[in-house]
Amino acid sequence: MAARKDTERRSAERRVPPKTAPKTASTAKPSAFNNTARADLSPDELRKLISEAAYYRAKQRGFAPGHEVEDWIQAEAEVIGGLNSPGRAV
Repeated sequence: MAARKDTERRSAERRVPPKTAPKTASTAKPSAFNNTARADLSPDELRKLISEAAYYRAKQRGFAPGHEVEDWIQAEAEVIGGLNSPGRAV
């Protein structure tokens, strides 16, 4: 009798469904667009966006030397601010 209960317990343990893998971007179902959704950027992608924004700032002032760091800092604030505010495109 005790052996039967032990076998039933083991059978019940085996019936537990296996855990499913966490959903990734490729397996997740698409959801409705919302303004809070943000793409994950790699450090290289973020640097590229900041670099382009700094370039356009320098171009606006005629590439006058001596303002490179200021351009970069302002470009960082612009890009990161754009990523953190809903509804704003970078």
